[in-house]
Amino acid sequence: MKIGLALEELHRSEAELAHELLKISERHKTDHEIFYLAQDLARWSQQHVRELSEIAQRYGQRLDPEAGEDRGAVRALVEKGTELVGRRRAPALLLLRDLREVYLKAAGVSVDWELVAQAAQGIKHRDLLEVAQRCHPQTLRQMKWANGKLKESATQALVT
Repeated sequence: MKIGLALEELHRSEAELAHELLKISERHKTDHEIFYLAQDLARWSQQHVRELSEIAQRYGQRLDPEAGEDRGAVRALVEKGTELVGRRRAPALLLLRDLREVYLKAAGVSVDWELVAQAAQGIKHRDLLEVAQRCHPQTLRQMKWANGKLKESATQALVT
């Protein structure tokens, strides 16, 4: 079975989404809605990473349950990068770029959840299907949030 490989890819994608959400939160910490909501949404992905690492063991995969966690070095790097990038770009354009990245990563994670759910259904693995059914709606919510913020911010950022 190749489900272990699909779980490994989903785990990697969820960890990247968590990091991207934490990055946008740090980069735009003056916008309290972005700051706090992105952190909350990152926690969903971090929880998904933990659940995936637990269930993946049944499929022969050993995955890091803390892959999506924020680490001090990563945070320092993001802050320095934000400082450097912020000097070259308008904050509104940077926000659009960051939201676009979150949206694209969440869309990829959503597809991965669909694949895992279909496989779990096909081989009648109820526990894996339950994880997918519990986590996938949160990923869709992450994607909808980024898309909504893009729509809300685009006009002002691109016209002014």
